[in-house]
Amino acid sequence: MRTNIIHSGAQELTYDIRGIVARAQEIAAHGVNITWENIGDPIAKGHTVPQWIKKIVANAIADDLSFGYSPTRGVEAARHFIAQQRTREGGVALSSDNILFFNGLGDAISIIYTYLNETARILGPSPAYPTHSSAEGAHAHQHHLTYELDPTNKWLPDVEDIRNKVRYNPTIAGILIINPDNPTGVVYPRAILEEIMAIAKEYDLFVISDEIYAHLTYGCEPFVSLARVIGDVPGIALRGLSKEVPWPGARCGWAEFYNSDKDVDFARYAQTLHDAKMLEVCATTLPQYVLPQIYGDARFAEHCAMQCDFYKKRAQQACAILSTVPGVSVVPPQGAFYLSVVFDDTVFNNAQTLHIDNVAVRALVEDAVKGVRKDARFVYYLLGATGVCTVPLSSFNTHIHGLRMTLLELNDGAFIHTCKTIARAIHNYTKSV
Repeated sequence: MRTNIIHSGAQELTYDIRGIVARAQEIAAHGVNITWENIGDPIAKGHTVPQWIKKIVANAIADDLSFGYSPTRGVEAARHFIAQQRTREGGVALSSDNILFFNGLGDAISIIYTYLNETARILGPSPAYPTHSSAEGAHAHQHHLTYELDPTNKWLPDVEDIRNKVRYNPTIAGILIINPDNPTGVVYPRAILEEIMAIAKEYDLFVISDEIYAHLTYGCEPFVSLARVIGDVPGIALRGLSKEVPWPGARCGWAEFYNSDKDVDFARYAQTLHDAKMLEVCATTLPQYVLPQIYGDARFAEHCAMQCDFYKKRAQQACAILSTVPGVSVVPPQGAFYLSVVFDDTVFNNAQTLHIDNVAVRALVEDAVKGVRKDARFVYYLLGATGVCTVPLSSFNTHIHGLRMTLLELNDGAFIHTCKTIARAIHNYTKSV
């Protein structure tokens, strides 16, 4: 074209969690039955929304107001309810005026990074959730800046790595926390959160805490919200309905702004995000209307507890099978519904294969693995040979090779079969050369 229309950060916009679907569909067209372990959608895996929640939604639909625009910040009753919840939990007070609704956290994340000064960087965890890392990298026109989550230390963040990255990179304006984390399932201990807040305070940074899995923890480490540790550091907590209800199709998430009264620049940035949302008018109305009734119902806590028990069971089953496989290591997740399997790079190489009978499928896999990293190579061979669709860990902006699978499968037998299939494939793959 006469003028270059390509954004200079376009190459950073990758999302292999969905990207692998196209290749899987090509393979499925040749008769391979696909087991989808790539994306964290409970509904797609057959999880059902409780009838009492459906009844609340059905009743709200009878009100014509649920079909209209909401205020840009969000429905007042929903914001008031959230603010009251945080007050009861303890920590920094939150007013309803410091809550802003979005069309899901994907929308929130996009706007947060788009309207950040392009010279300002956000330091995030590695492995990194692609929505954050891609949006931050695209905003900065270069690769996302990261600190290490250590698989040899329960996937806990390396606080000294955070401190050193902040100390020696003056462009860093904020620190991102994903707690509970996707893809590792780590839940940040309070002591580590307090150390991160201390670094933010020392270097005059703000903090973003993605807490979409806040109610889905099942390990020995309790979830600690940003509000309870932030002190007087400016920060944004991100929450939503998609994983807990679960209602991913609602596209309902929100940002909670803390301590905007303590920093003029942060207050102006928060206002910019509101103004950007105002250009879209508002977020989806219906889920906001029903939020107080869902979260305020005594049955919601029981509903979340049942989900946590289910994911804990799945994590234990997967770890029991996969942790015995030579050449890989597994850290039991403490929250969310994913499991990351880490490969030993001395065991995996770029010449290994799995046997694939179907000639057309084998050709698709051989084409897909050209020039890819070690773990992506295995993931494609696993897909072609067994139909199990996972995600290479390296696609989460990390140098660590491995794969991520979900803990969502409802059928016990099917889940155990999938884990055993992956275990057997790893064994056969690593012995192939």
